[in-house]
Amino acid sequence: MEKTEKQKMLAGELYLANDSELVAENKLAIRLLRMYNSTTEEQQEQRQQILQELFGKVGQQALIVPPFHCDYGSNIYAGNGLYMNYGCVILDCNTVHIGENVLCAPYVQIYTAYHPTEPEIRLSGRELAAPIKIGNNVWIGGSAIICPGVTIGDNTTIGAGSVVVKDIPENVVAAGNPCRIIRHLS
Repeated sequence: MEKTEKQKMLAGELYLANDSELVAENKLAIRLLRMYNSTTEEQQEQRQQILQELFGKVGQQALIVPPFHCDYGSNIYAGNGLYMNYGCVILDCNTVHIGENVLCAPYVQIYTAYHPTEPEIRLSGRELAAPIKIGNNVWIGGSAIICPGVTIGDNTTIGAGSVVVKDIPENVVAAGNPCRIIRHLS
């Protein structure tokens, strides 16, 4: 049996994002995000309800400061104590697993989506996506970019403005473009 475009997307294979199933899921996410981003700080319970509907899984005490943007939401799995400051973006065309007690400063960008480098394939409209995994007790500094296929280990800090293109192990401070280990934590 032939895979759906969504199945191809989640398998890391070339897929067409304009597929009717993916377009419908994106429209639902856009509607929920519009509701979420229009809430006020007094509406924490409503925010939690929207996140429960939007995300594949979200733990307790999640706080995402609007505005927040994502593609589908349903591919995001976040643990307890998630905090994302203003302007964060998650392109969740593949799965994004976020551990417990993860802190994201303003404008953190998490991208599972990417495009083929071969112009002929790119012109066909097909896209690619690779999963991202962020461990427990991770702090990601402002305007950091987490690229497709990256894993960040537990207890790690990613410096502001970093571009994370390769896996970063646990218990380190890493920063830069490209992001590299600055020091190991004891």
